[in-house]
Amino acid sequence: MALPSAAGRSSLTPPGEPRARWRTWRWIAVLLVVSLLHWIAAQWVERHRATLNPTDDEHVPVQVALLKPERIERNPAAAASVAPAQPPKRKPAASKPREHVLTALQPADKAPAQAATATSDAAASEPTANAVPANAASAASAASGDANVNATASATASADAPQAASGVKFSVPPSGDLQYDTFYNGVRNQPGTIHWTSSAQRYDMVVSVPLPFVGTFVYSSHGRIDAFGLAPEQYVEKRGRRAEDISIFNRTDKKIAFTRTPATLPLPDGAQDRFSMVMQLASLVRGDPDAYKPGVTRQFFVVDSDSGENWPVETIGDETIRTAQGYLQTRHFKRLPRREGDRRRIDVWLAPSLGWLPARLVQTEPNGTQFELVWRGKLNADSGAAADSPTGLPNTSGDASLPDAPANSTGPGGDPSGNIKP
Repeated sequence: MALPSAAGRSSLTPPGEPRARWRTWRWIAVLLVVSLLHWIAAQWVERHRATLNPTDDEHVPVQVALLKPERIERNPAAAASVAPAQPPKRKPAASKPREHVLTALQPADKAPAQAATATSDAAASEPTANAVPANAASAASAASGDANVNATASATASADAPQAASGVKFSVPPSGDLQYDTFYNGVRNQPGTIHWTSSAQRYDMVVSVPLPFVGTFVYSSHGRIDAFGLAPEQYVEKRGRRAEDISIFNRTDKKIAFTRTPATLPLPDGAQDRFSMVMQLASLVRGDPDAYKPGVTRQFFVVDSDSGENWPVETIGDETIRTAQGYLQTRHFKRLPRREGDRRRIDVWLAPSLGWLPARLVQTEPNGTQFELVWRGKLNADSGAAADSPTGLPNTSGDASLPDAPANSTGPGGDPSGNIKP
């Protein structure tokens, strides 16, 4: 009797085996669901990734020139031209405000020599004007007097007028609110803005970039315009909810101070902050676009929130970029590695149809994270309407039909120097 019951019990399935099999299938199902969710997330990211303007990391042209900060070219003042002895009185015609242009100051050692030359020329002309026969003195007295007056006026105007000084050409972009599409690692975010205000003496720049989960990054640069271009006085970084980091350019003591660190740096001529450098580059290219051929590298001393260093910015070449409204012809500039192993990079695309304003900005961090701004204004081929605007810049809606102002235009009141002091 014992044998049959034992055989019956041995034929039964162990009670724990179905439970183990069910657990195995449950984990397989969980893995399949997780894999499916990851695949869906990857597809979503790919569909929203900005693949319009891929960055070419391999193409680096051969360097053909290295440009360093130098003074800006000064054009002769309009007052240097000789006025007639009796200018006709007429009502001045109304004219459109002309865009200011930054110019350098004349070297001091050249002015006395040029004034002495003009005075000697005027003195030499007096004997000739007075050398007339006695019998014709009464007939030529009026003409001789006019000649002496004109010669003296010409010498005085030539001595007082500022003379042309060599230097790089520079044209500051006029004021405007610039609108950009923003991307974080290729995913579109809320639009960003660059608020730019400029005059013959000062400038103001505020860059606002919203980022997900972190908040809005705000970078502001304020300062004046001197003989070397934009001259920041204060640079402020506000990253989301973090406290502000401020860099102060003390031009009296020639020092750069920081709120983030007690360290100070010497302040060289032409020093920039991270974002004024972009407008400094735009102003230089606006002044002389032909000088920036592929391979030409310009060096900037750039200050961050706690340090400063030289940035070599190289001209890559002309490229076509794509915006949400269409295509733009641009010139690509890239910051070269500052040291061996430097993986952080900055790329800037300036568009001639936008008055050489930035059409695209990409900052790549060492870990591969990318912040990108792409122009989102209208692309209107007809620039006639914009030419009637005093500034020629897009309005707050982002109209991008910009005329390219000549490099030798004068400032308010017709003063080519823009009343710029060193």
